[in-house]
Amino acid sequence: MSLRFHENVQFDYEIRAALGAAWRRGADVGEVLSVASAVAGADGQGWFDAWAGLGRRVRERAEGCAAAGRTASARDGFLCAAGYLGTALVGVDAVAEPEKRLAEVFPDHRACLDAFLALLDPPAEPVAVPYEGTTLPGHLVSPPDRPGPLPTLIVNNGSDAPMSAAWTLLGAPAVERGYRVLLFDGPGQQSMLFERGVPFRYDWERVITPVVDHLLARPDVDPARLVLAGVSQAGYWVPRALAFEHRIAAAVADPGVVRVADSWWQGLGELRGLWESGDRDTFDRVMNGALGADPSLAAMWRWRAKPYGITSPYDLLTEIARYDLTPVLDRVTTPLLVTEPEGEHFWPGASRELYDALPGPKELIPFTEAEGAHLHCEPMGRALFEQRVFDWLDARLPPA
Repeated sequence: MSLRFHENVQFDYEIRAALGAAWRRGADVGEVLSVASAVAGADGQGWFDAWAGLGRRVRERAEGCAAAGRTASARDGFLCAAGYLGTALVGVDAVAEPEKRLAEVFPDHRACLDAFLALLDPPAEPVAVPYEGTTLPGHLVSPPDRPGPLPTLIVNNGSDAPMSAAWTLLGAPAVERGYRVLLFDGPGQQSMLFERGVPFRYDWERVITPVVDHLLARPDVDPARLVLAGVSQAGYWVPRALAFEHRIAAAVADPGVVRVADSWWQGLGELRGLWESGDRDTFDRVMNGALGADPSLAAMWRWRAKPYGITSPYDLLTEIARYDLTPVLDRVTTPLLVTEPEGEHFWPGASRELYDALPGPKELIPFTEAEGAHLHCEPMGRALFEQRVFDWLDARLPPA
């Protein structure tokens, strides 16, 4: 597994994730490798243009299929287009006029995703989950010919991935196994951030509890078989919610996260001591100087900081420091599966730390490089991930 697609670590990872999405028809391997070759030495502008261009070409092709009544071809095309446009957005903060380009491409991405979901059998149901005076947008996806109360999976996305990735990573395999699936955007995620300006929050139980309330009010959801699964930064949000919300039968954290800030301190070295000293002005001056000297780093910093809605580096890290499970882990009693991918580069060692601290039923499942299922969220080991995770869930849910 020594392949390297891009010298930028994040871009290299995104290409692997796109290849993995092909397992669930979320990409075409040839298209991904073609663009990967074209952007191998490209900067953020080149990355954005290449992926956005591919997404729009595939969307145009899908629209032609839809107009001709070729439903299966249109459905697959719209999902691929949504994924490619979502991948383009990873580089949007490196382009000229990033907010303008975001406002152009994100609606295209969501239009493709909505078109895909509408062509499923049965079509996905748009939902609006009541939340603090507004609503959380989402879709409820059901398996065909299963009208009764079903096990239902709440898919908790991570910090910056598009909803199309949440579908290929967790939604599609769950529906195939007979689950209903709720895909939704929470605070700081995609449409809630880009269209409404609502940032992240650390107390994620205030998000999941309204979601659970909404689902349990439906007659087609089995209240005894409600599952919560999260990817990436949701490895923090899932156990945080479980510490307060106890109506969930089983849950998955892929991977485990104890302190979100740990991923931010990697590479900052002695700057952590400066932040801990409380010297806000000096810390911001040093950080802004470093970011100004490295446009690539600055673009990635802006992309990762965007969901928090905070511009000061000192204030941003102060806020992220609140995302710490340590004070509430003793409250988690829901059976929780924690994945442990080899080579986890955002939160190395955190899965084991979370597992060891959990007081209730738990399991730690490793994924290795030898299996081709290593790295953050197992981007190229999707079949193995699905088998292990969903077999574990099925064994812990009560019968219908």
